[in-house]
Amino acid sequence: MAHHKSALKRIRQTVKQNLRNRSLRTNLRTAIKTFYELLENGDVEQIKKGYSQVQQSIDKAVSKGILHAKTASRKKSRLMHEVQKKTA
Repeated sequence: MAHHKSALKRIRQTVKQNLRNRSLRTNLRTAIKTFYELLENGDVEQIKKGYSQVQQSIDKAVSKGILHAKTASRKKSRLMHEVQKKTA
């Protein structure tokens, strides 16, 4: 256990950041899963709306430091490729 005030503060901050990051990561994964469900049985309009929502959640994860920018770009690209296959 830490004894210095600064170390105790870092522990408190780490716990809060861990909870926040876990929540954002969970929301991101859920958004991607629901989008894939839309791809399976949704119509074109719902798919396009769902893609924009997934894109927003991916971008939010990047801005919060959950995902690397290039990882997010790759995910969005792959999802868009699925949208194009479904709408073609």
